[in-house]
Amino acid sequence: MNLVGVRRFWLAGVVLVAILALVPFSFHSERHLETATRVEGSEAEVVTQELTTRFHSPFVDQVVLVIKGIPPADSEGGEQALSTVVAGLKDEPGVAGVVSHLELRDPIFLGKDGNTFVLIGLASTEGPVEALVPKLHERATALEDQLRGRYPAVKLELTGELPLNFDIRKASASDVHRGESLVIPATLALLLLAFGSVVAALIPLAVGQLAIAATLAIAGFFAARLHLSILVQNLATMLGLGLGIDYTLLMVSRFRETIAVEDSVPNAWVIASKQAGRTLLISASTVAIGFLALLTVPISEIRSIGVAGFLVAGISVLLANTVVPALLALLGPRIDAGRLPFTPRLDAQRAERAGVRWRQWGKVIVAHPWLAILLAGAPLLLLGWQATKIDTSLPKGDWLPSAAESVQALHDLERMDRAGVVYSLRVIVELPSDSIAQTDAGWSSIDRMTKQLESDPRCDRVISITTIAAGDRSTLTEIPRETRRTFLSSDGRAAFLEVLPKTSVSLREQVNWVREIRKIGAPSLTGVPGATLRIGGIPALNGDYQTIISNRFTSVMVLVVIGTLVALLAGFRSLFAAVKAILLNLLSVAASFGALVLVFQYGHGASLFHIPGGTGSIFPLVPIVTFAIVFGLSMDYEVFLVARVLEARRSGLNEIDAIPEGMAKTAGLITSAAAIMIVVFAAFTFGEFLVVKMIGFTLAIAVLIDATLVRMVIGPALLRIAGDWNWWPGGLAKASKTPHA
Repeated sequence: MNLVGVRRFWLAGVVLVAILALVPFSFHSERHLETATRVEGSEAEVVTQELTTRFHSPFVDQVVLVIKGIPPADSEGGEQALSTVVAGLKDEPGVAGVVSHLELRDPIFLGKDGNTFVLIGLASTEGPVEALVPKLHERATALEDQLRGRYPAVKLELTGELPLNFDIRKASASDVHRGESLVIPATLALLLLAFGSVVAALIPLAVGQLAIAATLAIAGFFAARLHLSILVQNLATMLGLGLGIDYTLLMVSRFRETIAVEDSVPNAWVIASKQAGRTLLISASTVAIGFLALLTVPISEIRSIGVAGFLVAGISVLLANTVVPALLALLGPRIDAGRLPFTPRLDAQRAERAGVRWRQWGKVIVAHPWLAILLAGAPLLLLGWQATKIDTSLPKGDWLPSAAESVQALHDLERMDRAGVVYSLRVIVELPSDSIAQTDAGWSSIDRMTKQLESDPRCDRVISITTIAAGDRSTLTEIPRETRRTFLSSDGRAAFLEVLPKTSVSLREQVNWVREIRKIGAPSLTGVPGATLRIGGIPALNGDYQTIISNRFTSVMVLVVIGTLVALLAGFRSLFAAVKAILLNLLSVAASFGALVLVFQYGHGASLFHIPGGTGSIFPLVPIVTFAIVFGLSMDYEVFLVARVLEARRSGLNEIDAIPEGMAKTAGLITSAAAIMIVVFAAFTFGEFLVVKMIGFTLAIAVLIDATLVRMVIGPALLRIAGDWNWWPGGLAKASKTPHA
């Protein structure tokens, strides 16, 4: 073995040791990932910061304890039961404040069916506030047991943003495990079918698992400084299996093809490493570009997907270009060990026969390119037209995990007609000069705004400093300090209003209401020129989320397209090949979005995914995320095919012969890789996490469309029509620097 070979073995060893060292850390990464959505610089986030720093409110982070099975809260028995609950909660570490009907004699605490609830403010000095939720669950269970002797039907359940996020985390982890349990056996079966050898089939699967583990471990380290979402788990698993297997499949296939012709294992190893390795670098770069573009969006979920995708693509190509070639060199002909009975050993003659049918198909396309484009392109354009009807507002219906306690408690609040407590609009209004607490003008302006908001038919209640004081400023000193500082800033110039929407108001209508209030503005609502308002809470966060994605989608598209174009120009030195690849990718993306609209938004076939009637709209993050992912994934197959056609041209074949030759060499690989990708993505459509269902479906459809109609029909037809212009200006020159699949 020469010096270069020795160095490659050493590099492979170092990479493998480093990856294996990361594996143990992947088991604990989940605890560092967040379920809360953070929109940096948004108005909703500013409200949260002001409630913390300016109001020093103990209820910045709050949960709702729903209590059923006790006497009405305004009865003697109900007050006794509430006293037990409140006392127990106040003893719990991390509880910053408790408000119930005992502290605030407000009818809001009296539900329709006689049940009640308690608001619990949380403040954690050690780690994220979410970490307090399991301990609160334990405390609620203990209090429930304590009350059961007197009230056998008593039930205490937590809900609110934090408990809902906590249960979403569990549902996400469950989806990952379920997805892996479905994917791994199916993927192994497809790899066995593709290779006919147990050893060859296990290598891509092992690389996929290592890529997932390393990505989760590194993401766990980053999560200590960055706000990374629980979606990292789902995307790392989904893409790790897809990309890790995809890249390794190419390397193993090229090695087996070469060793069937070459007698020398070192020669086969070197050829596979140089030719397939360069192709993989271009493919991985196009994937990485899409994920890097997502980092420009100031939303924690989307940036988390960008981080996870970039890491998994980088680690997958690193393993495929270092560890896999070294392993192949060690195995040599033993790569076919564990051959299945129906698959004879791969030799040069069988390698040639394997591509006969694809070569014949390529000749058909080359002979009738315009007909091929018409027959394949027309249905894709019709499907892509549906993408223009995509609605990225919040989906209708109950898409939260139904078995979760927090979801059941939320439904209990809905039956009590008190769900607005969870979905409240948190409004901070600031006056330019008057003190709210010390001047009649300031007090009247807040009272006026309160009444204006209460008059809206979507409003259930407004809780403000004026409603708590029953409109009498002189009673401020009688209000508990904890309550007063929640609704009035320390300088007296800003007030906090909790606006509770009616239970019948949908999430989409809540977002529209937030936008209307912001448009009306504080001067109109308070009657004070120069007054300002800021709105937070879940509806405002949802609105800010949608606005930012809408504003950033075009810039992300431009970054992805330009970055991919540059990468392809650098790889192929051909303008037409690069532009054609971009246009075909846009077609694949549009068609997959059209399918997403038809199935999920309109509900055609949605019952297959346990979503009867459809969702009415698509989660805002799905289009921007799937665009970035699909654009990179689709480019893989384009690079594989075009690289081999270019190789055939450089070997002396003309365009008419080079296209079928390139298809004969890559079509089997592309269909095998696509089949595995589709299985991986489709497995995640059967979980409980609706946003992951949508992403998995869109990716699976995109790969299916791209690997069949686009790359096997339209792409080759366009190559035939363009002829030598495919490789202008320098594609047919300097063969030594060009990648080969």
